[in-house]
Amino acid sequence: MRLAVTGSHRVGKSTLIEALEERLAEYRVVDEPYHLLEEEGYEFASPPSLEDFLEQLRRSMELLEEEEGARKVLFDRCPLDFLGYLLTHEDAASFDLDEWLARIRSTTRTLELVVFVPIEERERIKLPAHEDAELRAEVDEKLAWLLLDDPFELGVEVLSVHGSTAARVTQVLDRLGRGRPRESRPRGD
Repeated sequence: MRLAVTGSHRVGKSTLIEALEERLAEYRVVDEPYHLLEEEGYEFASPPSLEDFLEQLRRSMELLEEEEGARKVLFDRCPLDFLGYLLTHEDAASFDLDEWLARIRSTTRTLELVVFVPIEERERIKLPAHEDAELRAEVDEKLAWLLLDDPFELGVEVLSVHGSTAARVTQVLDRLGRGRPRESRPRGD
């Protein structure tokens, strides 16, 4: 299966991916575009500019295209992450969604499952004081809209996970049919 873990920053995506990597040893993890671009010498603005998010969107789509035939791949983020950031960016008015939508749709559809890690009532990761909590919440809300409401008819299956890392891992493994065997219970008449 080809799956991606998505969500706003500081929600536990990386922790979930590390835990899944331990349980799904046959899966190959593809690092998030931000880290790959940094390794390639790309310099991000602080805070990231619209162009920085466009570059991450481009790289994310390239990764999905490069890995199109590959099975058992776990992507750290997908194009929808960057679409969420682009649509909430202070310069969002200069982002031409129509120019990107067909390719976003076609690359995202190569995924069989998107695991969405939303912000929860009980914060699992403390947000540093220098981080913009309002932006994080806006991105989370935009991602929920993109993934769960599917306004652009992306047609990708989404699993929204909640709880501790262990609970999230169990939810993903259950969806993949890899959870612990359940006790059989007699069916009622």
